[in-house]
Amino acid sequence: MRKFIRHPISIPIEVSITNNSTSKAKSNATDLGAGGLAFKTSCSIEPGTVICITIPFIQPEFKTDARVVWCRKRLKGTELGVEFLTCNDAYKVRMVEQVCYIENYKNMVKRKEGRYLTSQQAATEWIKKFAVDFPK
Repeated sequence: MRKFIRHPISIPIEVSITNNSTSKAKSNATDLGAGGLAFKTSCSIEPGTVICITIPFIQPEFKTDARVVWCRKRLKGTELGVEFLTCNDAYKVRMVEQVCYIENYKNMVKRKEGRYLTSQQAATEWIKKFAVDFPK
C-alpha cells in the first residue's frame, strides 16, 4: 500500500547510477507522489540502489539522488519506482512539475492564439487559470 498519493506526469528526466554519472539514460517520469516518482527505462536497476535524477531542460539544471524501491519488467522495457532521500527534494520536484505545466501553457498559447508570452506572463496566466486544480 502506498504511503503517498501519486498523480500522472510527463517530465523528461535523465537517470544515472550515482557512482557512474557518465552513463545516463533518458526517460520520462510517469507519476509523482510526495515521496518519489516512477519512470520507464530500458534497463533494470536493483532495489536499494541510489541513482541520480536530472531534469536537464530547466535552468539551473535540477539534480537529486533517489533510492530505487521497486523494479518491474514490462513488455517494453522496465518501470522503476524511486523514493526521494529528503522531503526538500520532493518539494523541488513539484516546483519543477509546475514549471513544466507553465512552459506547456506558454507553447500552447503561442501555437493556438499566436501570442508570445514571457515565462513570467505565462506563469501569471497559468496560476490564475489552473493553479487551483493543480494536484496536491
